[in-house]
Amino acid sequence: MKIAVIGAGAMGLRYGILLQEAGNAVDFVEPWMPSYRAIREQGGVYVSRDHQNRHLVPVKVYRPDDYTQTPDLVILFTKQMQSEAAMEACHHFIGDKTYVLTNQNGIGSVASIRRYVPDERIIAGIALIATVLDAPGKVDFMGAKGAGHTQLVNVTEKPDAFTHEVVREFQHAGMNPTLQTNYLGTLWGKLLMNSVINTLCTLMDLTMGEYVAYSGADDLSRRLIAEGYAAGVADGVHFMQSREEMLQIVNHESSQVNPLHHPSMYQDMINARPTEVDYINGHIVKIAKKHGLEAKSHEMLVDLLHLAERAKQLQSAN
Repeated sequence: MKIAVIGAGAMGLRYGILLQEAGNAVDFVEPWMPSYRAIREQGGVYVSRDHQNRHLVPVKVYRPDDYTQTPDLVILFTKQMQSEAAMEACHHFIGDKTYVLTNQNGIGSVASIRRYVPDERIIAGIALIATVLDAPGKVDFMGAKGAGHTQLVNVTEKPDAFTHEVVREFQHAGMNPTLQTNYLGTLWGKLLMNSVINTLCTLMDLTMGEYVAYSGADDLSRRLIAEGYAAGVADGVHFMQSREEMLQIVNHESSQVNPLHHPSMYQDMINARPTEVDYINGHIVKIAKKHGLEAKSHEMLVDLLHLAERAKQLQSAN
């Protein structure tokens, strides 16, 4: 399969390199100049696993304006707030048979993709795979080989032959895919987990394991899950888990799968980059208000995250 990955950040690199190692022809299209330059100068990407065995993996990288091939599959893996600009810069190489896949954190990018691609060729979903970008062109795969899993779902909720082919390639790449047929339920499940783990771990400078080990973690998690659940149900989301099952997923992923991991939002914060909080907790607040509900805990976390972003920016400037 011919694949173009838009965005050579932590997750874009992990997806692209795993799919390349599984035998696919993968190109990286990188809008972020520091990353593009680093990969070109190095002749590839330095890959580690759990901080060990760093080695150079040769890859092909292009600037959006320079990429003229027509891939079978485009994987969009920029930050949510960059999705609109990335699709605008890259839509010229999306053919009339090209599918676009997004497993980004938060909710919002499908609206940007829809400007250029019909729903029938959009595959969404979620990633439960921990990865860290140490520096441009240097990525650390967290967890043992084959660890983590993905869930893929057609926006139409009607899997076709190409979607099944994508699932097979993800399986060959060791990404443990599950094909779902509940579009919003799939996305909102991860949204609720991120609204707890990403935000609180970032604000408190905690690993996922440290957060769930706190004696009051379950009460905090339940409060946030309840607000998000109410907003989603009001918006027509058919959740695939109960509130208590969602809490169990938060605790399992944090204590058993990635206890030593700092979420991606934390990585953005420490590098003085804008976080995706508006597309995670902020999305819950927006949907709650749309239906006359309140999500006060999420609203407070959005404000605190933006305040922390500002404090970090001031520290970096001094």
